[in-house]
Amino acid sequence: MKDFLTLPALELAGMLAAGELTSLELTQACLDRIHAVDRRVGAFLFVDDDGALAAARRVDAERAAGRPLHRLAGVPVAIKDNMVSRGQPTTCASKILEGWRPPYDATVVTRLREAGLPIVGKTNMDEFAMGSSTEHSAFKPTHNPWSLDRIPGGSSGGSAAAVGAFMVPLALGSDTGGSIRQPAAVTGTVGAKPTYGAVSRYGLVAMASSLDQIGPFARTVRDAAALQELIGGHDPLDSTSLDSPVPPLEDIAAQSARRELPLEGLRIGVVGELSGEGYQEGVLAAFDAAVERMRELGAQIVEVSCPSLDYALAAYYLIMPAEVSSNLARFDGMRYGIRVEPKEGPVTAETVMAATRGAGFGDEVKRRIILGTHVLSSGYYDAYYGSAQKVRTLVQRDFDAAFGEVDAIVSPTSPVTAFPLGSKLDDPLAMYLLDVTTIPANLAGIPGISLPCGLAGDGLPVGLQVLAPAHADDVMYRIAGAVEAGLGEPLASSCPAATWEERA
Repeated sequence: MKDFLTLPALELAGMLAAGELTSLELTQACLDRIHAVDRRVGAFLFVDDDGALAAARRVDAERAAGRPLHRLAGVPVAIKDNMVSRGQPTTCASKILEGWRPPYDATVVTRLREAGLPIVGKTNMDEFAMGSSTEHSAFKPTHNPWSLDRIPGGSSGGSAAAVGAFMVPLALGSDTGGSIRQPAAVTGTVGAKPTYGAVSRYGLVAMASSLDQIGPFARTVRDAAALQELIGGHDPLDSTSLDSPVPPLEDIAAQSARRELPLEGLRIGVVGELSGEGYQEGVLAAFDAAVERMRELGAQIVEVSCPSLDYALAAYYLIMPAEVSSNLARFDGMRYGIRVEPKEGPVTAETVMAATRGAGFGDEVKRRIILGTHVLSSGYYDAYYGSAQKVRTLVQRDFDAAFGEVDAIVSPTSPVTAFPLGSKLDDPLAMYLLDVTTIPANLAGIPGISLPCGLAGDGLPVGLQVLAPAHADDVMYRIAGAVEAGLGEPLASSCPAATWEERA
């Protein structure tokens, strides 16, 4: 592996700008790394060598001609396979979309292309983003680069593993109930969920439209801030897109890391409902140490209470399946994707739809469609879906009250470190419980970021989650940047994947 592949994205960007490295060299090194190690990790579903190298050559030519370029121009990136990209397979890791090549780009993909970032490929995920372990992909599981017999989190596990295993310095994921932050936590990377609407969802294959949000993966907070800044901003193609300017997130993270924006004077809340029973001892120890470090850096630590968070998990698993049931109704074997005709009986629209959905969807997707259809059915809507929406309002009110007392809230990102592959596949409820700390942010639409805060006793990474008020992504990055700098060398650089070739 080339030594520079372990460097942060912005450091690589500086080398490109200084002429110490070309985008072609960097992109080729990333592709070589993918082809050398992804058979062990399973992070990618599609690798676009030709397209990525062509984009790299264009950036090098524009730089040689002296044209102005985006700061990240020439730095390779990977995207989760639920974001459409023109002419490339977009499957959502589902057999029902196997081989489908969309005729247009998602807005985030357009912005990456316009900024000159070579897109190396599409990453693996839980089918239609439904899962917490990337074991529900229809094609293959993804492995954690810290320990190949462990899960990389989900549903954006492919993007997290690609960054964690030094295959790419940057990646995009989507977060519906923690699907960026939880994989980041268990792979020792940084992952952020922006404020709802801060990044366009146009071209993201919808899972639960009121909860989904695209966000960055990186190995440092500054890199994540720079990528979010690039993809963020208003998009008239997305009716939920915020029409407000994007703050200088990378500058804020950088200033905070240099202590030009210190933690002194900030009040940081610790929520009692997001710790305690069910949390791994090593996770709580690393979290407590990080909180103490924040105190040493000058932050005032305040205990806050959000009683409704005890019901957030149950509310989420009623609201999300209801929206899944509606969004996935479009996959009917009539318009795109696979078409399966019944082996017996008449071939009608109804029988083709039943056969196609039966063969194309995996067990977890079917489980959530059935649950969502049930909670939306006559006689159950008010008892389940309506009540869950009332809880969602209570969660939002609790956060509003908490942010009246503090500038940000911190918690463990995941109650446990990465668990062994296959250990929870037969227990969906146990898998759902892993989202207990991340789901509230999606229900409230507030931004959240996970950054590494140490290793547990099992030698696996622990993530620290920072939550900020809606539209205060700059505050989130300010605190995360200061904490990262205060904790020392980014944990991602010590991932065992860096020494795979040496140990081979």
